[in-house]
Amino acid sequence: MISFNAFFSGFSLGLSLILPIGAQNAFVLKQGIKKQHVFLVCAICALSDATLIFAGVSGFGYVVERYPVIKTAALWGGFVFLSIYGLRSLYSAFSASHALTAGGKEAHGAAKTALLTLAFTWLNPHVYLDTVVLLGSVSTKFGESAGLFGAGAMCASFAFFFSLGYGARFLAPLFKNPAAWKILEFFVGVTMIVLGLMLVVGE
Repeated sequence: MISFNAFFSGFSLGLSLILPIGAQNAFVLKQGIKKQHVFLVCAICALSDATLIFAGVSGFGYVVERYPVIKTAALWGGFVFLSIYGLRSLYSAFSASHALTAGGKEAHGAAKTALLTLAFTWLNPHVYLDTVVLLGSVSTKFGESAGLFGAGAMCASFAFFFSLGYGARFLAPLFKNPAAWKILEFFVGVTMIVLGLMLVVGE
């Protein structure tokens, strides 16, 4: 019973941490609608989360707390990346030549898509705070069942990202209209810039 509680607690907490819309989720949603490298994107996100959760449960969170310079570097790195990507999305939204269609020619190859996905994951300081620090700290409350707590959180990441990526394709008919793509690009751009600013405000 204790083991089940540890797994369920990890799954519930892990899911609650990644449900809110963020830069990574917006990117996965966009790729899902476009039906471009969906499995690759979802797999990278989920496996990255699993790696960070493992690090947190294994005690790496204490290293981050002891050396705050790691957090500061991640904050500014995330700000630069999100700002650049956000501005590019806004440019696409207002560009007269902008016209995207779901299932059309792929904008990025697999390698570039993989690099973008890795950047959205590993340059996002919040993912370290959520997975390494927060989940790592909570896992200590479960003693010998900490591994099951971490496994639950990992399962939540896989369930969420693959549901988001492949579920997004049901919105594809809506995005046959170029205007819908412009709205999505605008939403993604504003989201990226706002999140980037939130990272460094108060630093």
